[in-house]
Amino acid sequence: MRITILFGGSNRERLVSVASAQALHQALPEADLWFWDVQDKVHVVQSKQLAEHARPFEDEFNPGTRGVPLEQALDRAKAEDRVLVLALHGGRAENGELQVMCETRAVPFTGSGSASSHLAFDKIAAKQFAALGGVTPPSGIALEDIDEAFAEYGRLIAKPARDGSSYGLIFVNAKQDLVAVRNAAKHEEYVIEPYIAGIEATCGVLERPDGSMMSLPPIEIIPGEGNFDYAAKYLLSSTQEICPGRFSPEVTAALKDQAMRAHRAMSCTGYSRSDFIVSDKGLVYLETNTLPGLTKSSLYPKALKAQGIEFVDFLRDLIELAERRVRK
Repeated sequence: MRITILFGGSNRERLVSVASAQALHQALPEADLWFWDVQDKVHVVQSKQLAEHARPFEDEFNPGTRGVPLEQALDRAKAEDRVLVLALHGGRAENGELQVMCETRAVPFTGSGSASSHLAFDKIAAKQFAALGGVTPPSGIALEDIDEAFAEYGRLIAKPARDGSSYGLIFVNAKQDLVAVRNAAKHEEYVIEPYIAGIEATCGVLERPDGSMMSLPPIEIIPGEGNFDYAAKYLLSSTQEICPGRFSPEVTAALKDQAMRAHRAMSCTGYSRSDFIVSDKGLVYLETNTLPGLTKSSLYPKALKAQGIEFVDFLRDLIELAERRVRK
């Protein structure tokens, strides 16, 4: 099969996707590059174009107006026996829509299938399934109860029910923040939860070609300005990501177990990364990402390195799993 890195996407996370594609192509230099633009068209991109795009967090990557519709590109992928390595984040790339378009055409792709992707992307449903799998999520708060909840807890956190990379995250520390939540909820559904103090942590899960699964070393996150939002993740150099995290053996084991439980509860395949708060009352599950960032500075590659797994070997295994899934 021909290896093709699909990156970009039609949502606001396409800029992070460019950085993931740069790292992927460095590990897989033989791979073709396909860019999915905001107009839902796919463009063939040359290696030099991608390599010289030096500011992926700030600049639009626009290879031109030529391109073919996404559906046509996927038909071509099938006809040309391609396997898609997904360097995508959020939106239709992560909510299962792209995955089901590939599945109906028997086009192999890396990462979880459409059902798992759709489930994990929906934070409300993901919390329900994670709880059934033995993981502890925070309690939910209805929008109409937000005033009473703020009076009870003192601090809340609100986030879009279906989005990624901490876009739209609102920390409710004062009454005026309640107005911001209500205004945001007019445009999309929001998940509202009590703010839980503690150490932010994330833990990846990896599936191997032999069918075994393993949890990677958990990572401790110290946000540069106190909150791990989009800016802290991608823009602030002051954010610290310590891998392996400085957790006790008991907490490390619990994080690995909980990440594995979440991965299995949502039937994820290939790889995933789950986020937690290590509080004084135990672990609290936040969410599961079925397409974790794969940039050179992303969390998942750091965990792979700490485990002693080469990035290129990880990618080769994902490709093998993708091809095997189509052959079943």
